[in-house]
Amino acid sequence: MPAKSLLLSFAALLLLAVSSSYGQQVMDNDAVLKLAKSGLSEDLIVQTINASPGHYDTGTDALIALKSAGLSDKEVGAMLSKNANPNGTGPASAMPTTVVLAAAPPPLPGVTDVGLYYKDRAGQWTDVSSENVNFKSGGVLKSALTDGIVKGDLNGHLTGPTSKLRLTNPVEFVVYVLEGQNSGDYQLLKMHEHKDGREFRSVTGGVFHSSGGAERDTVDFESKKLAPRTYSITVAGKLAPGEYGFLPPSTMNTGKSLASSGKMYTFTIVE
Repeated sequence: MPAKSLLLSFAALLLLAVSSSYGQQVMDNDAVLKLAKSGLSEDLIVQTINASPGHYDTGTDALIALKSAGLSDKEVGAMLSKNANPNGTGPASAMPTTVVLAAAPPPLPGVTDVGLYYKDRAGQWTDVSSENVNFKSGGVLKSALTDGIVKGDLNGHLTGPTSKLRLTNPVEFVVYVLEGQNSGDYQLLKMHEHKDGREFRSVTGGVFHSSGGAERDTVDFESKKLAPRTYSITVAGKLAPGEYGFLPPSTMNTGKSLASSGKMYTFTIVE
């Protein structure tokens, strides 16, 4: 017998002897995870599963949890084999079963992560790149504080005269949000162009799409839920040519400080 096999068999027998001294432990999912976290090799864990009495939760959620915790297909396969043949210790129980766990499909083809996407000319959803935006609060920022939330104007500045993404009307967007957010937490803003950058005036502290007059540069839009955390975004009519950006809620929350920075999904509407 090869030296490696002798060493693995000895280690497995040692583990079983220790457990027997306390009354032989029935292995379960938690016990296997403890062995894996202790740094034992895959072969040793499989031998221990095969040689020990055990009963394992192999439902769909449990299998996903085991794979997420780092167990290999060989280790999970040994647990499945042990459930199918509880008393077996021979080759049949030692043969691993390959477990293939399908990942949850994305909400839409091309939408793979939290962010903003536009429909390109080929009809595919393509992500909108973000730019850094720097904020400086306006004087009215000091006007009101409610439960620690600042309500007032917020001036944003982006470097460079234009966005790299150039779109034409009509435009279609999809936003994939964080858990607990929705499309109404985003602001669509029309920016003022300058030779050294773009600027906008917005609101902060959770006041979105409010009627603030011409001083604020928010653009109203409509949204529809397509799937969990996934919303389509449409603008009534056509967007006028110029520079625009979607401001995520995580960025707007930084407006609680007098000066802060974040990200903004930007695009240019051309004729």
